[in-house]
Amino acid sequence: MKEYIEGKYGAVVIGAGHAGCEAAFALAKTGIRTALTTVNLENIAFMACNPSIGGTAKGHLVRELDALGGMMGIIADKTLLQIKMLNRGKGAAVQSLRAQSDKYDYHKVMKKTLENTPGLSLLQCEITDILVENGRVKGVKNAFGGILLCDAVVIATGVYLNSRIVAGEWEQSAGPAGFMPATGLTDCLVRLGFTVRRFKTGTPARLDGRTIDYSVLEIQEGETNLYPFSFMTDSVPREQRPCYVAYTNPTTHKIILDNLDRSPLYNGFIKSAGPRYCPSIETKVVRFRDKERHQIFLEPEGADTDEVYVQGMSTSLPHDVQLAMYRSIKGLERCEFTRYAYAIEYDCIDSLDLTPALAYKKIPGIFTAGQINGTSGYEEAAAQGLIAGINASMYLQGREPLVLSRDEGYIGVLIDDLVTKGTDEPYRMMTSRAEYRIFLRQDNADARLTEKGRKVGLVSDERYARYRKRQDQIAELKEKINENLSPKDCADFVKKYGGEVYGGVSPADMIRRNIPFSDVCEHFRLFEEYPYDVKETVETDTKYEGYLKKGADQIERAKRLEEKLLPDDLDYASLSGLRLEAREKLAKIRPVNLGQASRIPGVNPADIAVLMVYLKR
Repeated sequence: MKEYIEGKYGAVVIGAGHAGCEAAFALAKTGIRTALTTVNLENIAFMACNPSIGGTAKGHLVRELDALGGMMGIIADKTLLQIKMLNRGKGAAVQSLRAQSDKYDYHKVMKKTLENTPGLSLLQCEITDILVENGRVKGVKNAFGGILLCDAVVIATGVYLNSRIVAGEWEQSAGPAGFMPATGLTDCLVRLGFTVRRFKTGTPARLDGRTIDYSVLEIQEGETNLYPFSFMTDSVPREQRPCYVAYTNPTTHKIILDNLDRSPLYNGFIKSAGPRYCPSIETKVVRFRDKERHQIFLEPEGADTDEVYVQGMSTSLPHDVQLAMYRSIKGLERCEFTRYAYAIEYDCIDSLDLTPALAYKKIPGIFTAGQINGTSGYEEAAAQGLIAGINASMYLQGREPLVLSRDEGYIGVLIDDLVTKGTDEPYRMMTSRAEYRIFLRQDNADARLTEKGRKVGLVSDERYARYRKRQDQIAELKEKINENLSPKDCADFVKKYGGEVYGGVSPADMIRRNIPFSDVCEHFRLFEEYPYDVKETVETDTKYEGYLKKGADQIERAKRLEEKLLPDDLDYASLSGLRLEAREKLAKIRPVNLGQASRIPGVNPADIAVLMVYLKR
């Protein structure tokens, strides 16, 4: 096939899922002429699995991404069908936004946003080769023989790389939802020195909503008294679509157990690692045999379709078994399928091949993001895509990369886990992974990250003005809540909550007594001029100020290790005090500082002490 020069760009992004879209947007918005390539323009930001954004810890990622200047939060707000706050009964640190999105509108709005981004070109093609000359990127080649010259590449192939979908005895070389797979790039990655492996994920069936008996199911409404995903969105819709809850039962479980020999997960047909925290229904039934039922959720796929997503029923069992087990559930006895469930296997890389900037260690100019790095989920992918895009831009501009530490954001936790610990299964973000989660709340993501987004050139003047106004309001309100109120009014009010006071107290004192700030504001008719989200942030900071102070001290102590940098060319094999395992792990990962070194599995405190002695010398 004749090769030809098809175009010249600063950067090329391979793949237009949630990672690729954010990477391309970040590159173009920071002044880099960029090409975004995909095997099919109809799969731009396509929600191949659950059409939802957010969830436990994932909502944090979306708000952080938004604070940095990314797109996911804005588009999620524009296309949501329902939104709610998870973990309402728990502390503010683990509360997370989750929205059900219109999957078709999400794709359309994202595609239009990218088309209207100056400096960004969309191109439908399969990239089969990354061209390297003198140890640096010089371009990419597509399956048609076209060469796109560039100095940086972001690989964001998602689950399309050599993808295979499986249901029972049936298999097909295909991407999710029947899209074409990408079959030409894996050999190139191996040739460039990447460690390539195989992961697996899956999706449940879609049902015709007209065949579901909703009258016997539990309804779940959305919420309106909460802030949206994006700091640029003023409010959430008043009218929202309901979701429903159903349950499996012993009959469902018997159907599954009787057909385990036909499950690719249990008969050896699928050998790759699947996600631990999003297991198939057959895995849940086998793992928790004592449970009589499992909760499932029926969620709309879009406003203009009757298709319903059945969350919690992911499976790769044969179609006839799927039909029987779904129809064994109350409310689904007469359900009709529009799409059957399947598992999907795909190629990905070992994330230990990457630096904390998501750059490939062996070849300058190559960055990777999303499920190719071994993660699971739209939000994890988008967060990595934004950081990879920013750092590809910084690389081309000769500037320092943006690397978030674990105390600065969930994005920092996500990337540090990937490049320091690696993952042997699809990685999913959870609040329990963040040791400083009381600092990393959704409501303060702008305070933590907007200045960083501004510095790299992603935060617009309009966004920055909103951010500054919000921070001024928070500072102003924090002063006002420390002013004492009338002693008589305070005594009567506090008594209703089981407390006693013998003089005037301030709203801040009441918050520390666990009296809801909203009740204080309503009773005393205070602070009506401040937005809901500003009052919530002030309330949380006041309630947890003691814990926040202790946490700040811990962060300062941890930063002392982060500040002790390790030389890039350090010969760990020559340090006689290190154990053999530590030498091997340190040489492979090549941590940038002592803090990262201390988090590597297999490196213990004695090894860190040896490195500290070396640095003192």
